[in-house]
Amino acid sequence: MTGRTRKIPRDAVHHPLFARVYEKVGPIADERAGVGARRRELLAGVSGRVIEIGAGSGLNFAHYPGAVSEVVAIEPERRLRQAALQAARRAEVPVDVVPGAAEALPVKSEAFDAAVSSLVLCSVRDVERSLAELLRVLRPGGELRFFEHGRAPGRVQAAVQRAVDRTVWPVLF
Repeated sequence: MTGRTRKIPRDAVHHPLFARVYEKVGPIADERAGVGARRRELLAGVSGRVIEIGAGSGLNFAHYPGAVSEVVAIEPERRLRQAALQAARRAEVPVDVVPGAAEALPVKSEAFDAAVSSLVLCSVRDVERSLAELLRVLRPGGELRFFEHGRAPGRVQAAVQRAVDRTVWPVLF
């Protein structure tokens, strides 16, 4: 023994407070705010091999139809990835939960029939690069399915949203 310790690699994303909040709020939003219905709509009719970026705690997994042969779920945050692994065990389709970031997907080009982005683009460091990566891994003719939120309607709400995005969210999450 040399006395040196092996350094544990850092996760690409480490936001334990956000992860804890998302684990609690996600299922409530699915049930009470209709997000679960949006997830079902998003994934209806998808088939073949699917890549999902920012899988979070795996809330989409229960909505993948039987025509999906495999889901490769990319999740950079360790706590959420652990929750996604539990959700993957309960899924009716095979789900492989993989660490990684949307900006540099750890998969081959043109390997997927569909790509899914669900409530994640607001949190990636580089949206253009993330979308380019999704296009890279989709086979020709593949589908990009996304469920994202946008800017709040109205000047006042949009201004409040921008202020919170620049001040509160980065500190908390």
